[in-house]
Order: sequence, then C-alpha cells, then structure tokens
Amino acid sequence: MSGITNDHFSPSLQYNITPMKKTFPWLLLLLCGSASAFELPFSAHAPPTIAASGTVQFAFSPQDDAGALVEQAIRGAKKQVLVQAFSFTHRKIAQALIDARRRGVDVQLIADDEQIRRMERGMVPSIAAAGVTTFVDSAHSSAHNKIMVIDAGTPQAVVITGSFNFTQAAQYKNAENLLIFRGNPQLTQAYLANWQQHRAHARPFEPGR
Repeated sequence: MSGITNDHFSPSLQYNITPMKKTFPWLLLLLCGSASAFELPFSAHAPPTIAASGTVQFAFSPQDDAGALVEQAIRGAKKQVLVQAFSFTHRKIAQALIDARRRGVDVQLIADDEQIRRMERGMVPSIAAAGVTTFVDSAHSSAHNKIMVIDAGTPQAVVITGSFNFTQAAQYKNAENLLIFRGNPQLTQAYLANWQQHRAHARPFEPGR
C-alpha cells in the first residue's frame, strides 16, 4: 500500500483508506494462507461430485404428507436407522423410530442440544426413554441437519434429507421440502460418514441435563 494516498481515489472511497492500513497486513496473511493462527472452518478443496443413480422421491409440505413418507421409510428398515435431528415434535415419526427399535432395528438419534432444552413438546426425551440410543450434539451453534440413513451398506439403503424438520410445524404450517434417495451407495456412504463424524463429538443424552 506504500505510495497510495487518498488522492488516488474518488471522495466516496476515501473513508476506507485509513482503517485499511491497519487491517491490510492481517488480510494479506489470510489471503496468502500464511496466518497459522487462523483456521478456516471450511475445506480448501471442492466437495466431491457423486454420479446420479437410483431413485429420488420428493415431497413439499404442507400440501404433501412428507411425514408419512418418512414413517414409511423407517417402517421398511431391516437393520439400522441413523438420525440427525434439529427440532423433533412429530409424534408419528417418533413412534415409527420407537417401533423400529422394538422390532430389533438398531436406531440411533443425534439431536441438537439447545432444541432439546427449549422445546416443551419435544419428542427426544420420549424416544430415548423408549430405548433408542440418543446423543446430544452441542459442538455447533445449531446441529441443524435433518437426516436419516437407513440400512447403509445394503441394496435397500435409504438417505432422507431436505429442509423438513421432524416436527408438526414442518408438516402442517411451514413450506418445506423432503428428498428420499434410494439406490445410490456413494451418497449413502457420504451421509453415513457425516453422521459418524457428528457422533464422535456428541455426548450421550441424559434426561434433565
């Protein structure tokens, strides 16, 4: 920036020069990747692209019964249902998870810490009390995923995602979308790996905590 003065800029830009002199060295270090004290919260590499395969089922609430599609997918589970939830008040989806657990399916839930504590009608305590292995993710401002990975590693594997929270409001009041992927092993593996990543830093759910 040496040699640059306010004379080189139009009046509308002049007020930026003085603070820029103070912040520029730090900005330069960040842009050059040499500021070891700072860790960017994202990867420098582009996310992978996965080839399309299988089928995609979709729904838009409130006009479509997205909740019923989630219930149906859970009831079709043979081995495992892994869940990441932000808000959870949808009673029928909760019951489908409990029923799956009772018939011997491995059901595990990771839920957002703050939402558990804030929601008076939240279903997470009831799901945990029914024997579903439940974890709390407090490592983020919001554990905002709404995901299910069903029967990963099998031909009938299912990935459920979208904006649709597992809530009554998402079904009956909000404009939401739901996507259900079947027959895409690479996509299933990616979502499974992400679930496991969050499971690694989540803590077991404790009632009343």
